[in-house]
Amino acid sequence: MNNIEQIEKEQMRADLPEVNTGDTVRVYCKFREGAKERVQPYEGVVIRVKKGLARGTFTVRKVSYGIGVERIFPIHSPNLVKIEIIKRARVRRSRIYFLRERSGKAARLKEIREYQTKKKS
Repeated sequence: MNNIEQIEKEQMRADLPEVNTGDTVRVYCKFREGAKERVQPYEGVVIRVKKGLARGTFTVRKVSYGIGVERIFPIHSPNLVKIEIIKRARVRRSRIYFLRERSGKAARLKEIREYQTKKKS
């Protein structure tokens, strides 16, 4: 292992969940406005995940007032407060850029439902 990989392993975070393409996530990100610091949520669909040790990123797309907005988040950034996975979808591609041309019902993804087993008494 070279020196760069050792430095990157020290900077990696273990408190964030595994994010996959097709997940609808809410990302809480810190912003500095003058002397104040606040947390702002950003909710959308993950359309790309780029792997890497400390350099990994994921792209989140949302539609805001009829305009598609994409934002790239570094996975191990200290500005990320937390990531909530709202729902998971079944996708067959690693990059779902085809959502850029679609809107409304055509942009829906097939949701994965995770059933909990109930104990019988």
